[in-house]
Formats: sequence, C-alpha cells, structure tokens
Amino acid sequence: MLITQYFKKFLHNSQSSGILLIFCVAVSLMVANSSLGNAFQNLLDTKIGTEIFHLNYPVSIWINDGLMAIFFLVVGLEIKREIVEGELSSFSNASLPIVAALGGMLVPALIFFLFNQGTDFAKGWAIPMATDIAFSLAIISMLGKKVPVSLKIFLAALAIVDDLGAIVVIAIFYTDQIHWDYLGLSALMVVILIILNRLNVVKHIFYLIPGVFLWYFMHHSGIHATIAGVLLAFAIPTNVSTTEISPLEKLEQKLHLPVNFIIMPIFALANTNIAFKNGMVDGLFSNFGYGIILGLFLGKVIGINLFSYIFIKLKISTLPDKSSWSQMIGVGLLAGIGFTMSIFIALLSFKGFPEIQDEAKFAVLVASLLSGLVGFAVLNFSFKRRKGLR
Repeated sequence: MLITQYFKKFLHNSQSSGILLIFCVAVSLMVANSSLGNAFQNLLDTKIGTEIFHLNYPVSIWINDGLMAIFFLVVGLEIKREIVEGELSSFSNASLPIVAALGGMLVPALIFFLFNQGTDFAKGWAIPMATDIAFSLAIISMLGKKVPVSLKIFLAALAIVDDLGAIVVIAIFYTDQIHWDYLGLSALMVVILIILNRLNVVKHIFYLIPGVFLWYFMHHSGIHATIAGVLLAFAIPTNVSTTEISPLEKLEQKLHLPVNFIIMPIFALANTNIAFKNGMVDGLFSNFGYGIILGLFLGKVIGINLFSYIFIKLKISTLPDKSSWSQMIGVGLLAGIGFTMSIFIALLSFKGFPEIQDEAKFAVLVASLLSGLVGFAVLNFSFKRRKGLR
C-alpha cells in the first residue's frame, strides 16, 4: 500500500518526468557503449508493420515519427489552451515566442556559417538551428513549481515554432522530393478537422480518425509527420461549454501520464543511443565542431534574447508574466538543447559520410549537455535569488 502511494506521488510530481528522462538518457548511453550496443541497435532497426499500406518501418521510425506525434499533440493542446484563455491570449505575449524562435534560428546558423564558410561543411548550417522540445521541457520541469507557468508556455511555444522552422528548412533544403499528392490529402484532412471544430463536434474519436489519416498522408508526403500532432491539437474544441471541462482539456488529461511516463522515456532510450568512436573527440576541436557547439550553446541564447529585447523595447511584445531577464537567459540556454532534431539534420546534411555524421552527433551531444546543465543552473539560481529578495 505504501509503495502504491509513493508511486502515485511520483507520477503526479511535476519533476518526475524530467528525472525519468535523464535516467533513460544515461541508460541508453551506457547500453550503446557496452556489449549490448549492437543488439539494441538491431532492435531499433527491426522493421514492424505491413507493406500493404506502405507502413513497414524500423522501430526507431515508429518512435520518432509515430509516438512523437502524440507528444506534439499534447504540447499543441497546451499551447492552444493558453492562446484561447491563458498566457498567450494577447498579441504581445503570443508574438514573443515567434520572434524569439526566429532569433534562435538565425544567429546559430550565422555562427556555424562563419566558422565553415567556403568549405564542404557549410551545408550543415541548419544543424544548430533546432531545439529538442522534449528534452528542453523535461529539464525545465525538473525545477518544479518554482517555474512560472508563463515561462514554461513560452519555452514550449518557442520550441514548437523552432521545430516548425526546422521542418520547413528540411523540406526546402534537405528533402529529395515532396509528394504533393500526399500533401494535398493532408490539407484535405485539415479542412475536415476544421469543419468538425466549426460544427462543435465534441467526441474525440471524430477528430482522432482524420488525425490518424493526417499523420499517414503527412508521413508519406516527405514532411516530418510530427507536425500532424500540432495540427490535430489546434482543431480540438476548447470552449463548447462554459460549465463542463472542454474536449481539449479532457484529451490533454488523458494523454498526460502516458506521454510523460511511457512515450518520452522510450524516445530518450531510442535517441540517446550514441556509440562513442575513435576520432569523435577530434571533431570537437575543428571549425565544424566549434560551429555546432557555439551555435547551440551561445547562438541560441544570444538570438532568442536579442530578438526578444528588441521587440519588447519596441513595445510589440512583453516578457512572460512573473519572469525576469535572467530567467529568459536560462530558457535561451535550454533552447540550445538541439539533440535529436540537430542530429537528424546532421544525418541529412552529410548522407554517405558516416565519419562526419559521428563528429556532428558528438558535437551536438556536448552542446546539448552544456546548454542543459548551464540553463538549469542559471534558472535555479535566478529562482533562489528572487525568493531571497522577497
């Protein structure tokens, strides 16, 4: 009985999901660099599915494109709720994550390009642009209730915009072919979802069925399928009734625990599977490595805060409620956790060059660790300092 109570407390503690995710990162790295490494990689490469509907993919693809679409659905639900009735309901608040994300993409790309212009490595300019939304939110969740809701929402919204930007960059610069027929069918599913919303349909199943088809068509279009989760989230109604809990909040509550304690740990186990190889360290001390590390670790925080400062001074945007500039710096650092998205872009940038891919992976890992640790420390110090001033 006592164990059950502790387990329930753990599940409902806001810090627990972040702790579990960090644990899974450590386990994955240890397994990848042990005698079990090859067996684990073979498991991730094992194909599951059917050829009938062209749905026969490795386990890793099902995790990154399938399960993560559900994660993006939950994040999208939270952001929509805040846009309708919360922290992002005003233009000044909603505009800040967009301009911050823009700065957080441009400055890192510029830093990387300055280090690598005129070389074959220059085509990797988009590597430090990305933010791993899952890991950045996991780190900030470890600070618990000290973090203002507005700051969490700002980071989530920023990371969503950042990921959408990365998806556009991948589609334009790194996708061999976009299948416009599937993209058209995706648009049709979005139209159906909008119609359902306008008709005030409240049953989740009527949204989830076209949502699954949206994911299928988006996946086959050549564009990263996780965007389907965000599009589906924005179709779920929020305010059908003023007395009952909204369909959006009901779905968010249903998915909260499975996403935080099943999907995210699986994602961490599958994607931190980096085997350290000879020569990886050498890549850190090259213009290529410097471009990635400084782009993520410094470029992100500079770009996010510079653009935010300009727009706030112009009185177009406002700081998140109950937050400070020191906390914005901490959030900017957490946005430097590029991790899986940055690695994904690196793999696309240097297809057929496994040694360069390995160097990029290691540089991204180092930059993400630096960003996560320093970002956590800055935020923790800021919250303690503010508490001490009261």
